[in-house]
Amino acid sequence: MAAVTEPTLVDVENLVEAALTDAPVNTSGAWDVERVRRDFPVLSQTVNGKPLVYLDSAASAQVPQVVIDRGSKYLGEEHSNVHRGVHYLSQRATSAYEGARERVRRFINARESLECIFVRGCTEGINLVMHGYGRKFIGEGDEIIISAMEHHSNIVPWQMLCEEKGARLRVIPINDRGELQLDEFEALLNERTKLVSIIHISNALGTINPVKEIVATAHKHDVPVLVDGAQGAPHLTIDVQDLDCDFYILSGHKLFAPTGSGVVYGKRELLERMNPFIGGGSMIRSVTFEKTIYAGLPDKFEAGTPAIASQIGLGAAIDYLGSIDRAAAIRYEQELLEYATTRLNEIEGVTIIGTAHEKASVISFTVDDVHPHDIGTILDAEGIAIRAGHHCAQPVMQRFQIPATARASFAFYNTREEADKLVAAIKRVIEVFK
Repeated sequence: MAAVTEPTLVDVENLVEAALTDAPVNTSGAWDVERVRRDFPVLSQTVNGKPLVYLDSAASAQVPQVVIDRGSKYLGEEHSNVHRGVHYLSQRATSAYEGARERVRRFINARESLECIFVRGCTEGINLVMHGYGRKFIGEGDEIIISAMEHHSNIVPWQMLCEEKGARLRVIPINDRGELQLDEFEALLNERTKLVSIIHISNALGTINPVKEIVATAHKHDVPVLVDGAQGAPHLTIDVQDLDCDFYILSGHKLFAPTGSGVVYGKRELLERMNPFIGGGSMIRSVTFEKTIYAGLPDKFEAGTPAIASQIGLGAAIDYLGSIDRAAAIRYEQELLEYATTRLNEIEGVTIIGTAHEKASVISFTVDDVHPHDIGTILDAEGIAIRAGHHCAQPVMQRFQIPATARASFAFYNTREEADKLVAAIKRVIEVFK
């Protein structure tokens, strides 16, 4: 009997049918926000009898109809496990799944698709690097550098590693505007530094960090750099080869894709040296009771049945972003941020937390004598969805000596009229608490 071998994808590009065939939404340089809003069905609903104003994209961006349809197509017509099946449905599912990986590669300009590891999101991705790289190469007395504006997902895993290994966590301070003090960063680098792990855009402040400069500085000391791109990928053009970062991690649900999708990009030479994160099926070449030989990239890091529908949805979301004028979208978001910032600064009693010169579309703010949870509750009654709390960034709150903030976060589907509604609702909050 002939040996059964796992099917291979000789040419992913020839096997994968494009998820989108429609003409681009806009390539004129002008941004037609009303046209784009029609792509997102959730935006047409009402909340508490008011048109929904969704200003919480930093937590989870909304999903366009084409991504919803692509997920439904997989579940309705292609549902099967990937990689191991020789039957028709498995081949279709595998082609769609690996096609999504190739889309990711192009989106971030990785050299090879095998450098793109599928994970459930940034939290899992950072933990993968902590376990696979950190536990292998970081030991007692070594140091890891992060910043004072990190999300908990880029703090807690490194604390866990330091406690286990006897390593030390060093923190780059931030100034009153919410910007990294880069001179302090350079002073922290030394022969004991084994990793820098830095957020690209702060989810709590909106600060855009100069990660290319940070990477170049760290590399002068032969220190690898991980970039948490949860907020970077939705709002900036990402080129990992230009950044020269060693790891770049993104979450699909911030990128107009389903939850449970995400990517760890890593340079091939580093990924190959790392230990697997999770053991089990799919990530092996052979198993005996005496020894297991791991599979090559990317399979080594993708044990078990993956979130197939979610990752295919991530590929469809990337296709969607490729169908619009991304440069115009980024410009529009910046214009909207500047407009909303100007309007909020006009309100007496409102303080914006995070005023960096380079910002993305996040405005965190406080209102005198009003708890952010009360702000969020009153705004919800007006159909306005914002985030209130510490935003999984408690050290940021401690830095600014506040318990929490209210946060409005914008995407290219928001409008100036929605920013005006936010301003009017905040004024009502102030009236209520007078």
